Amino acid sequence: MPSLFAPIRLGAVTAPSRILMAPLTRARATMDHVPTPIMVDYYRQRAGAGLIISEATGISPQGLGWPYAPGIWNADQVEAWRSITTAVHEAGGLIFSQLWHMGRVVHPSLPGRSRPVSSSATTMPGLARTYDGKQPYVQARAMTHEDIRSVIADYRAAAANALAAGFDGVEVHAANGYLIDQFLRDNANFRTDEYGGSIENRTRFLFEVTRAVVEVVGADRTAVRLSPNEERQGVNDSHPEPLFALASSGLSDLGIAFLEVREPGFEGTNGRAERTPVAPLMRAVFKGAFVLNSDYDDKKGQEALDHGRADAISYGRPFISNPDLPRRFIQGLALALDDMNTWYSQGPAGYVDYSAAE
Repeated sequence: MPSLFAPIRLGAVTAPSRILMAPLTRARATMDHVPTPIMVDYYRQRAGAGLIISEATGISPQGLGWPYAPGIWNADQVEAWRSITTAVHEAGGLIFSQLWHMGRVVHPSLPGRSRPVSSSATTMPGLARTYDGKQPYVQARAMTHEDIRSVIADYRAAAANALAAGFDGVEVHAANGYLIDQFLRDNANFRTDEYGGSIENRTRFLFEVTRAVVEVVGADRTAVRLSPNEERQGVNDSHPEPLFALASSGLSDLGIAFLEVREPGFEGTNGRAERTPVAPLMRAVFKGAFVLNSDYDDKKGQEALDHGRADAISYGRPFISNPDLPRRFIQGLALALDDMNTWYSQGPAGYVDYSAAE
């Protein structure tokens, strides 16, 4: 079986290792969602990853509800991202843009926002992060067919912008309780039209979005992220096995570069999965590169490759405090610990001040 340190073909690109950097929201953009110079340093420092998947990046003002998160819908954002992709490429790295619509998780208090949209008229539980502190979420408006066509057009435009910004490809964020996940899972989708009810209907929006992105960037530069097992931001499904097997099979038919699956270990340290893993069923029907995420260290990652459960592993939190993570793994060096208090702060502390190992 391949080593974590062996190269892997991911569609149009060849990653030098199977240690990928998972998307990590870090809230270092401007209030207008334009990437900042400090983000250039952050991504450059982590260019040793086999492939960087960028932090989740809003495809439109309607779809972005996280303060200081970046977008990719206007010229200023594209130009700022170009500085980042150039720095990563000059350091020998590869980087995909993760395209994000948050659906009902968007709060209308953010500048220029209106009532959020979702598959159905539901409300995200808990409190939203806003520029004015935490506030209760508001009920989303169920998307019309015109809304659906408009959002798909936004995905298409964002994918084109990602190419213009110099990204090597894009990943469609269809996980973690955000808009596409709100269509997929049955405790958030109560529609009675062709986008609700059966699993064939609930996967329709995912396939339409992915197909639109493929038409812009090519299947070999398109990836998708799914999270089949556990409640995420109030979104869950009563029977995830057939749902996510169908989703994986349909994405395989589209010929995408890779499928990234976030599923906590059944005995995971960052959150216990609610049932036995769904990923093996997805792996069985997805014919492209299969990437697992969540609760992995180097030993568990290599074990997943040895047993054929994955072709590569994406690491999130370890990359926060270990910009040279692949080198630490290969040399058996200790990992630095991250500081949760600086995950979403706006300064360099806990962002670009983690050193490479000596």
